[in-house]
Order: sequence, then C-alpha cells, then structure tokens
Amino acid sequence: MTSSELETPPLDTARRLAEGGDLDAAAAIFGELAADPDEPDRAQAAVGLAVVLEQRGDVEAARAAARTALATGHPEYAAQAACHLAQGFEREGRAQQARGAWQAVLGVGTAAYVPLAHLALARLAVAADELDEAEKELRAAMDVGDDRLGAHAAQQLADLMLEHGEPGAAAEVLLDALEFAPADEVPRLRVQLGIAHLELACAEFAESVEGGADAQTSALAIELLARTLPLRGRPEDADQVWSYGLEHEDETLAAEVRLRYDRDA
Repeated sequence: MTSSELETPPLDTARRLAEGGDLDAAAAIFGELAADPDEPDRAQAAVGLAVVLEQRGDVEAARAAARTALATGHPEYAAQAACHLAQGFEREGRAQQARGAWQAVLGVGTAAYVPLAHLALARLAVAADELDEAEKELRAAMDVGDDRLGAHAAQQLADLMLEHGEPGAAAEVLLDALEFAPADEVPRLRVQLGIAHLELACAEFAESVEGGADAQTSALAIELLARTLPLRGRPEDADQVWSYGLEHEDETLAAEVRLRYDRDA
C-alpha cells in the first residue's frame, strides 16, 4: 500500500469504493465511522451508509442509518438524512411517515432544504385533498427567500386556485411572484397570469348575462364567453353557452346571438 493510500481518509475510501460498485466494503467503512459517537464525520458517514444500504436493497437498515445521521442534528447531513427518509416513504406511498420526515427537515432548518420540504408537504396535502394545508405550505415555500423555488411554489399555488375556481386569488399570487422570480421563470408566470385573466373574464361575461343586461350587451357577453371557453379547454361548455343564447326566450336576445353565431358560418 502506498503512503498516499495510507493517508486517504476512511470516508474518501468508502466513497470511492461505493462509486466503484464495492458496496459491501463501502458499507463496512461507513458503518464503522457511523457507529463511533466521537467520530467527527459520523453524520456524513451515516448518510453514506444509508445510501449504500439502500442500493443493496436493505431498506430498513438504510433507514436506521439515516436516523443516526438525523439524530446528530448536523445542519447539512441531518437534513440530507431526513430527505432520504421522506423520499423513501413517499415512494412506498406511506404519506404519514413521509410527512413526518419532511417535518424533520423543517426542524433541522437548513435553508437549502426548507423550501423543498414545504413543496413536498404541499404535494402530500394536495394528494390528501387538504387544500388549506397545501396553500399554507406553498405560501411558506414562497416566503423562505429562494427565488426560483418560490416561483415554482407560486405556479403550483396558482394552478391549485384555478382548479378550484379562484382566478382572482391566483392572479394575485402570480403578480406577487413576478416581483421576485428569476428572469427565466417570468414567461411561465405571465402565461399563468393570462390564464387567470381568461378565467376572470369568463366569470365577468357570465355575470353580465345573469345580471339581466340589455339584449345587445347580453348577446356580446354570450359571444365572448362562448369564444373564450375553448381557449380554456372547455368546448362543451362553449356549446352550452351558444345554445343558451340561441334558444333564449327573449327573441330579441336570441336574434342578436344568432347574428354573432352565424359570423362563423
């Protein structure tokens, strides 16, 4: 063995062995380091052990190693360990355990991992149909100071609001996000803002028709609503709007709608 090999830190040796595919040898070194409470690299070794054991298919032992790393409270490797646990639980569909692990990430408080945890907790909340909880987590992700992840959180929150008939609130979220989003995120946010405005326009057109406007104004609102709905992927709703106008009991209104409808004939 050369002097340089003798001087190689065990952690680096274990990593090199793992990268070379010798998982058993890597696990032995990582395990020895992780078992020593006085080892300064214990947290990092425990995370390495968790990864290697998972690659070997020993999921429960990998989780035990990750919990060892988490218990150290190390700002980097404890957070990594909690993420490792959370992602594994999510893959298995164990939502409650995943939620607890993501909460542990928040408990460690490492800035780089906090927005990821909020986004994951929001994802779990949406899957459980806990929309208020999802909104809370997405807003938290927007507020932690990572502009790129904050923009992604805003996009997800806006989509959620649009899906549940809140275009005005979605527009407000997107306008806020445009204040801090990185330049390459802005086009997507602007498209979403346009979609929110289309939804708002549909609501206003429908309200105008239902509000008993004069025949000419109602016919215009019906046409605009019927022509806007397909842009939102709702052609069947557009057909219903045309039918409503064309078959309206107010013959003057029906005639006005007919004129507008026939322009496409």
